[in-house]
Amino acid sequence: MKNWLFLFIAIFAEVAGTTALKSSAGFTKLWPSLLVIISYSVAFYFLSLTLKAIPVGIAYAIWAGLGIVLITLIGWIVYNQKLDVASIVGMGLIVAGVLVINIFSKSSLH
Repeated sequence: MKNWLFLFIAIFAEVAGTTALKSSAGFTKLWPSLLVIISYSVAFYFLSLTLKAIPVGIAYAIWAGLGIVLITLIGWIVYNQKLDVASIVGMGLIVAGVLVINIFSKSSLH
């Protein structure tokens, strides 16, 4: 169970880092730039802990899928970026894929 917690910490840290990356304006703003470095360090540390027990393909699929959805939602809410029907359907398919992996895959049970 703690390995899944580590994975979610890694995902949320990566999302925070990516959000700060947008705000860093190409690493020209100090505080967002520091947040990027710290967030990505935390993300990769917790991802490395996750990989001790969860297969890399499963962990990365969940990492990437949830990261894409969360970053897209933050872009929509925080940065007023537009979402069209195709992007919403695509994110729904990503979420469905993550659910299929977690519910039906025997590979994710370690």
